Amino acid sequence: MVWDMKILVIADDLSLLKRIEAELRHEEFGVDSAHTGESALFQAHHEDYTAIILDVSSPRLLGWDLLARLRGRKITPVLLLISREQIRDRLPGLDFGVNDYVVKPVDHAEVLARLQTIIHRQASRPEGVLDLGELQIDLAARLVTRNGRKVELTPREYRMVEFFALRRGQVVTRSQLFEHLADTARDTGSNLLDVHVFNIRKKLGPEFITTRRGHGYCVK
Repeated sequence: MVWDMKILVIADDLSLLKRIEAELRHEEFGVDSAHTGESALFQAHHEDYTAIILDVSSPRLLGWDLLARLRGRKITPVLLLISREQIRDRLPGLDFGVNDYVVKPVDHAEVLARLQTIIHRQASRPEGVLDLGELQIDLAARLVTRNGRKVELTPREYRMVEFFALRRGQVVTRSQLFEHLADTARDTGSNLLDVHVFNIRKKLGPEFITTRRGHGYCVK
């Protein structure tokens, strides 16, 4: 029973909207829907949702802009619906904090499975503050400070920093990172991780992440 979980579905394709609503209600989710950006923002602001499903390929919704504005309000898991033609555009969306994506035309079983995964991931998030000397990580607020000053991180950078910090002293492999960032490029040969590690080191200091060649990365 998931009757206490409420999902906001945002799409300007009313046929798609109704199909997803019906599937979710069949699984006993509570569901609200919005087919305009204004109504989506209003509902997201006035209601606490367990997760949001957003069709970023909806032309009238201006998907990426809407996503950025949604992300500026609350930290709620987001499942993106994206067209095959837009598949390369998933990366900027992830910088706004998308948790996963499904390529259209959607398979409703996949939507449900990925939705349940991001909900579970959010529910199992630890709380409290991790103290790493000059760095403090507020797990509930998703905030990193260095010597008392806030460090501006993208959502993906924060997720990597948190993942490393929770495994302090352990070697984290590239495969583990790709699995944790399952919504990132699904090609483990990508240099995307190297780019993020480089940017994190610039912001938190070169000594924060140690490369263990042939093994992965480690935070001491």
